[in-house]
Amino acid sequence: MSSAFHFESLVWDWPIAIYLFLIGVSAGMATIAVFLKRRVLADGASRDGIIKATAIIAPLTVIVGLVILIFHLTRPWTFWYLMVFYSPTSVMSMGVMLFQVYMLVLIVWLAVLFRQEIANFLEQRFKGLSWINGIISALARFERVLEPLMIFLAVALGAYTGFLLSALKTYPMLNNPVLPVLFLFSGISSGAAAAVLFGITWFKQPVDSPSVHFVHQIEKPVVLFELFLLLALFVGLFFGGGQREAAAVAAIGGGFWSNVFWFGVIGLGILLPLIMSMVCSKSVQHSKSYIIAVACMGLSGILLLRFFILYAGQMTVA
Repeated sequence: MSSAFHFESLVWDWPIAIYLFLIGVSAGMATIAVFLKRRVLADGASRDGIIKATAIIAPLTVIVGLVILIFHLTRPWTFWYLMVFYSPTSVMSMGVMLFQVYMLVLIVWLAVLFRQEIANFLEQRFKGLSWINGIISALARFERVLEPLMIFLAVALGAYTGFLLSALKTYPMLNNPVLPVLFLFSGISSGAAAAVLFGITWFKQPVDSPSVHFVHQIEKPVVLFELFLLLALFVGLFFGGGQREAAAVAAIGGGFWSNVFWFGVIGLGILLPLIMSMVCSKSVQHSKSYIIAVACMGLSGILLLRFFILYAGQMTVA
């Protein structure tokens, strides 16, 4: 077991996997929330449990992810340099800039979305801060611009998590064009699972509501496309020959990380929920316990995918 987590060619370890997972959840939730608001909820979005869950989880996961990243650095107290001085040739620097813009737009969009609730809260508790309502009302005029911008930034952030690993050019499995797309769609899948899980548990969103139904409609095609991308990743490696083929064999041909992939990522995260959706009755599928179980499976599978890609991808050097 120790050799699976500690080997000579290892550069990035488990905190980076958790960081990549958390960022993917945030990007996925934000993407789904904007489409949910536009397609289903319209003016009643702020009262929806899934939107409320997104308002808490989407910013929180980015903050926690960045804290993990900062303290994982050799000199964490110099991280503020990255927040101020940008380098167009550094993937990490460009990522930090993307985080900052994403968080700014996310907070503004959520403030506009919950402007009535914020106004009521300030009126009851902090009347001296009522000027904030004026700022939010002014920003609300740009809501139609904010929403496509929010989607663009969330998609860019989801794909960035794959680009970050692709920057490790000496590792054939990680330096792969499929990775950003795989991380984007698996992030959307994790965002959907987290939105439903916290929406129905924390905010008591009815399991038969239009918003839960909308998220379920997204989940299945996204998971199937995620499965296709995994196939494309390893077929490309196998037919690439040389160290690319060796990387694929080392990753899924046997050993600890192969078991994580086949039983955790594919079995628990993808196939088991798909099989359950085919064999369980509609009444079971619409039960709260079923939805919570499937959401937890999905999140577990995607977290394991991040660990698998990170560790298995560093086992073989070009």
